[in-house]
Order: sequence, then C-alpha cells, then structure tokens
Amino acid sequence: MQPPETYTKQEYNDFGLGEKATSGHYRVLKKDGSFNIHKDNVPFLERLNFFHSLVTMSWTRFLLLVGLTYFCTNLLFASIYVAIGTENLTGINGITPFERFTEAFFFSAQTITTLGYGQVAPLGILANIVAATESMLGLLGFALATGLVYGKFSKPASKLKYSEHAVVAPYKNINGFMFRVANPHGNQLLEIEAKVSLSILRENSSLRDFYELELERSNVVFLPAVWTIVHPISGDSPFLKFKREELAMGDIEIIVVIKAFDESFSQSVYSRSSYKFDEIKWGEKFVYLMSHKNGRISVDLSGLSTSETAELNTDS
Repeated sequence: MQPPETYTKQEYNDFGLGEKATSGHYRVLKKDGSFNIHKDNVPFLERLNFFHSLVTMSWTRFLLLVGLTYFCTNLLFASIYVAIGTENLTGINGITPFERFTEAFFFSAQTITTLGYGQVAPLGILANIVAATESMLGLLGFALATGLVYGKFSKPASKLKYSEHAVVAPYKNINGFMFRVANPHGNQLLEIEAKVSLSILRENSSLRDFYELELERSNVVFLPAVWTIVHPISGDSPFLKFKREELAMGDIEIIVVIKAFDESFSQSVYSRSSYKFDEIKWGEKFVYLMSHKNGRISVDLSGLSTSETAELNTDS
C-alpha cells in the first residue's frame, strides 16, 4: 500500500480575493475602500437589506428619503380621507376640491405625528378607523426613523484620508514605496495597524499573484498627524523582483487595509484603499507638512498628496 501523500499548507496573501476571481485588468478595490465586485443572480428577497442600506447611505439621501416617505404617506391618507368624504371630518372649510384636499393633507400630517391641533377631527366609524391606523403607523414609523438616525450617528467609521498617489522615493541608502494617511477628524485613533499587499498578473496568464509588502513600521500607537507608510525596496520585494515595465504590464494593484481602535466608539474600525500603477510616481518624495505655530504643531493636510522630484538610489 502506498503511503498517503503529505499535505503542505499553502500560505495565502490575497486577502480572500482569490487568484482566479481577481484575474484581468481592472481595479478590485476602489479608492473609497469599496469593492469593485457585483453579485449577479441573487434572489431579490435575499438581496434586500433595508437596515444596512439606510444606515450606510449618505445623510443627504437619507434625509431626502425620510422626507419623501413622510410626504407620500400624508398624500396617501389625504386621498383616503377625501375618498370617504370630507364631511366625515369636522372643521373642513374648503370649498373647492383642492382646498378640501389640502386641509385633509394637513389633518393627516397632524394625525401621523399624533400632534392634533383640534381644529379638524374625524366623525363616524370609518374616518376614526383610518385616523387610528394612521396614528399607529406614525408611531411605528417615527420610532424606526429615530432608531436609524441613532444607528447612523453611532456607527463607527474610520474615514481616513489617503494621499491621492503613492511614490517611489529614496529611502536611507535604498528606495522605498510610500504613501501617506491622516485622520482629518477630531476623534482619536489608537493602535493603528497597516497591512499592504501587491497584486500582479502572472506572466502569460490571467491569474494573479499576491505579495505581502514588508513595512518599515506596520503599526503606530497614535495617529494625531500624518503617517507615511513605507515599504523598503530590498530583499524579496516585488519592486526588485519585477522591472518597472513588468509591473506596468502586470497591472499591479497595491491593496491597503488599516485597522485602528476608535476612542470615541470604543470599537475597532477598518479602512481600505488601493493604488494602481498609474497612481505611483517614481522618483518623487512627499513634502514635509508639519510646522510650529503659536506654541503647537501645525499639519497642513491640503498638501497630503504634494510631492517633489527626488533622485532615486541606483544601487537598490
């Protein structure tokens, strides 16, 4: 009997993206950190996730949606009141159909908010049933909206600001791949960890290889100013393994994942971004951003992506 073949565990650095799934010439991770992946043939009911959609959408869209829902709901109930007859509502003084509809609309707005000024009131069993139903829906709807507003305020999110491009600049007696990250908000981030990988197409193949880039510092304790994340181009660095032309032909993508502890929420938060080959400037270095003003350190974040020409070391 032949002895069973031994199993050698393979190390993966693809962040779960996969060699085949990321094949081709396109961006996997967008600049804002969202994935450039769309799921097809998912049943409609399985695709629905109202809470996630409402909590993650922008405040402008959320407020517009709440306002539109409020308006349409009152429009619906005003139409019902008019359909059953405005004579079933006391205090309706309108003469034209539009005036009666307008008064019914504002009565609906008072009912759904349980405000009730008292000028208009329902008469008869049918009008009272409609008003009671509307007030119940109003209580449930405003409770849901309040929960969503709280969820949006309490949702931890690390909106780090990345430099628009990365650079390959002189670093000590070699060169280094660098990009900058800063926290533009007033919250404090602690124990920040960075993980950076390079994705490149294999030669004569549509599959991709992933290389984890060794960093000068993979973590810092605080991020009150700007952190320049540096990958020294030495040893087994793919920037040495491949020529610049091969990196361009390989459609490289530098994938960045940053983890930090948000002191405001007492939770860990994550941030993602990426750089493509055409977003890397070779032979440039970032300008210094910090200065001293009025007895404290000042950081000009408007220059986060500003770089200047620098001669690369040729021995690396």
